[in-house]
Amino acid sequence: MTDSHPTTTTPSIGGAPPRPGLPDRTPPILRPFQAFAQMESSGGLLLMAAAVAALAWANSPWHAWYTALWHMPVTVGVGDWQLGLPVELWISDGLMAVFFLLVGMEIKREALLGDLANPRQAALPVVAAVGGMAVPALLYVAVDPGSPGWGVPMATDIAFSLGVLALLGPRVPIGLKLFLTTLAIVDDIGAVLVIALFYTGALSWGYLLAGGAVLAGLVTLNRLDVRSPLAYACLGVALWLAFFRSGIHPTVAGVLLAMTIPARARIDADAFVRQGRSILDAFARGGGLGADVDSSLDQQAAVDALEAVCDHVQSPLQQLEHGLHPWVTFVILPLFALANAGVRLVDAGAGLLDATSLGIIAGLVIGKPLGIALFSRLAVRLGWADLPAGVTWRHIGAVGCLAGIGFTMSLFIAHLAFEPTAVASARVGILVASGIAGGLGWALLRSQR
Repeated sequence: MTDSHPTTTTPSIGGAPPRPGLPDRTPPILRPFQAFAQMESSGGLLLMAAAVAALAWANSPWHAWYTALWHMPVTVGVGDWQLGLPVELWISDGLMAVFFLLVGMEIKREALLGDLANPRQAALPVVAAVGGMAVPALLYVAVDPGSPGWGVPMATDIAFSLGVLALLGPRVPIGLKLFLTTLAIVDDIGAVLVIALFYTGALSWGYLLAGGAVLAGLVTLNRLDVRSPLAYACLGVALWLAFFRSGIHPTVAGVLLAMTIPARARIDADAFVRQGRSILDAFARGGGLGADVDSSLDQQAAVDALEAVCDHVQSPLQQLEHGLHPWVTFVILPLFALANAGVRLVDAGAGLLDATSLGIIAGLVIGKPLGIALFSRLAVRLGWADLPAGVTWRHIGAVGCLAGIGFTMSLFIAHLAFEPTAVASARVGILVASGIAGGLGWALLRSQR
């Protein structure tokens, strides 16, 4: 399947937006990535603000309200078809499924047209990501053997890490940003596999078969080239409900749904230009420039035809990803951070010395940069990959530190791995490790000439 990307003018990553009246000199091939990274960077800064707000609220005189809000039950449904969950679970199981839907679409796009589509170009970040997952997990097991939390330090928070890069502005090479983004996406693939394979409860085969039937329906829609978002949304909700009841974490349904979204545009760029010009000519003939469009049936028809052509040149996957990205970045992830980053500082001291917390800190702060650097060296030494242009080994080490910002995904996996009594220690370890890793990465990159 094919995909296409928007080519709208976007501000350069970490820099000032183009000045009015001056053309954007960004190479067209990099503009979609810049738009993605610009939004992720802004979202990372908002995540930081949400985490600080959660800490402040949880340690304020109103801390009881903080706990009560997230445990408040909310029921959704009609008649006998109702589902009641506390607010915290609606966020982690419901809204985060939308986050995983976006993650799945980003993975699919990267595999079709992005860095993951070019084996030579993808080799370095893919191998580095494997090292950045394996070494932290092994370090965690060494510190806290027998614990199920080894998956927690495997994660990288792409929004947070790109947010730190945004603070450094143009001193960061574009190749390094591409490397970190691709590495984080591969990390997400690993996290999804870990959740699906190792953090799944007792299975209900009836609901699992029902989920398989819904998934088959979604694949059929794709094969029939059905492009209506509503059709995929309805079956997507059914898939989520089936997975929720089956024992497999329902956020996996978001990734599977993403894999069924059509990624092929109906017309290519040349056909779009030809048809667009023809329609604009018809629009001009329909009433002349300056005419009232509402009073011209020919011009209204031309506008409708142009809208249809615009839809045909964009795949449903691109349209849905573009529509969901702001909601996930600026609403869902900050809300998740607000609900999960509230650690009582009076309890943090004891939690920090817990083996769970120490294992997470060791994995994220030491294991991430060590695994990424060693495996990157291995890939280059074996001739599988080359360093990106303008990127040095010091850059790779610094980005390895930034990859230790686990935050969102680490918090998410912690809730699946631990009993509620142990989650508090895990939160402390994740917040401390993410702060140390982010500070180290920023300092190392700041010192680069």
